[in-house]
Amino acid sequence: MRPNYTCQRCLSFLNPRPKAKSHSLRASTQLGRRALSSLNERSSKSTAKRTSPQNGGILPVALQRRTVSSAGGYGQVAREEPAEIPSPSGLERTPIPEITGRVLLQPNNLFHSFSNSPSPEIRQRAAFIKQHAYCPHPNHRQTRLPTNPDDPEARKSAVAQESESPAHVGYECPDCGVPVSCSEEHWADDYESHLEICDTLREINEDDHDLRSGRFFPEFEYPGAQMEEALVNMTNWDTLLYSREFRAINEPRSLRQATRLLTYPVTIGSVLHELSPYNIKRGGRLTPEGLKSLSGSGIDIQGLRPNPPPVRIFILGARAESSLPREVWVQLEHLFPRVSFHLIFIGPESMVNRDDEFPLPQRSPTNPFGGIVEDRISHQTKITTFVEYYHTLHEAGHFYPYDPYFDCFMLFHPGLGHPASSHEWEKTIPQLLETKVPVLVTGFTEWDMKRDQKWVEEKVGGEVDILMEPGENRFRSLRWDLNDLDPQDITCGNWGVWAFRGKRYETTRKDSE
Repeated sequence: MRPNYTCQRCLSFLNPRPKAKSHSLRASTQLGRRALSSLNERSSKSTAKRTSPQNGGILPVALQRRTVSSAGGYGQVAREEPAEIPSPSGLERTPIPEITGRVLLQPNNLFHSFSNSPSPEIRQRAAFIKQHAYCPHPNHRQTRLPTNPDDPEARKSAVAQESESPAHVGYECPDCGVPVSCSEEHWADDYESHLEICDTLREINEDDHDLRSGRFFPEFEYPGAQMEEALVNMTNWDTLLYSREFRAINEPRSLRQATRLLTYPVTIGSVLHELSPYNIKRGGRLTPEGLKSLSGSGIDIQGLRPNPPPVRIFILGARAESSLPREVWVQLEHLFPRVSFHLIFIGPESMVNRDDEFPLPQRSPTNPFGGIVEDRISHQTKITTFVEYYHTLHEAGHFYPYDPYFDCFMLFHPGLGHPASSHEWEKTIPQLLETKVPVLVTGFTEWDMKRDQKWVEEKVGGEVDILMEPGENRFRSLRWDLNDLDPQDITCGNWGVWAFRGKRYETTRKDSE
């Protein structure tokens, strides 16, 4: 190990040598100075000699190495050698680690076509789209029944003789980078229709690359509880984030990334909060029955009982929302000081891809449905997950009794009226109406919400009260999402919200004459 730099005076005391005659301290100091000065003179002369034009400008390699090695004995670092950081005695020197990892994408370099993306996940996604999505050009034959009037499949013909066979997408639009057509000819021929969503697809492309850019995300840092006197302004996203003392989000892309997660707890809170932006005024979308059911919820009367029970929110058909970071769901309790919440996720897909995080427990007499309990999240929030259909738990009476003031059902994008999923709700919806508990429902689009409402009214007839009219959710996700099975289908998380409840019959007594 090479010794660290030590002055000549200290070396003379640390390494005493046999002296021919005694010298005074002053003489030894002068000797040390002469030795250092002579060394500097020799090094300067050797440098001038090495770089002199008479010698060709550069010394041989061997001579250069001898110069470096002789200078290194005095604690000097040569330019040709890497700098070493001194470490405490007894410890080995640790080499500087090499910086390795994924390539960082700068904000001005986020646009890449899916097939040529620097992210392997997006390249894999592009391969999936090309394998399963079909070209939307009207010359092709239909591959499925249209789900709404704006569905591109509605432009296609169902007759095989009058159209081409279906073809998978393989050509990526140069403007948005997403596979949208089977060939460049069909893309150019149908460019006017594609232009309606091209800018949105490009925004989705850049947002997906931003999530994988490797940058630091300050928008995912959430504030804690604040004093009760500080009221929350729930007019829109800007006023909410400001009044809740979030870090300032100045970029639209960062705001889209933040609202993609916060839309789930804030959507629930915006309907149940006493300062809710939805009211009974004209255009407020709240009905008289909704004013009775939602304004008198247990959140508003918590202070009237000495030991109120926690507010139970049953999230049915839970999927991605059940795997959100728990810091996101804790934001719900910060909107309601001194209110305890019990979030109950129910659905067969509530634990998809989370087996390593929470292995499913064995069913036992004390836990007959294998519920996964998370009670260490905070002092006011508890989360329980059931990988089961709700109608099974309801028939067993697992959650009885229900309290219409302290319970609430939440359905995120349930697809009540969708042909592929409506059969799963036929048994559940009548059971929800029996509880007389408010049911909040969100949808991807306005068409999706109206289809769900129409299906509910057809199935249960007049046994339902509308608490809030369908409309756009003020706290919807500002980020758009792409359907990998159909790139033309772009949706927005929790775009709209509405609410209903089982009809209540008030008993009136006729006075006897």
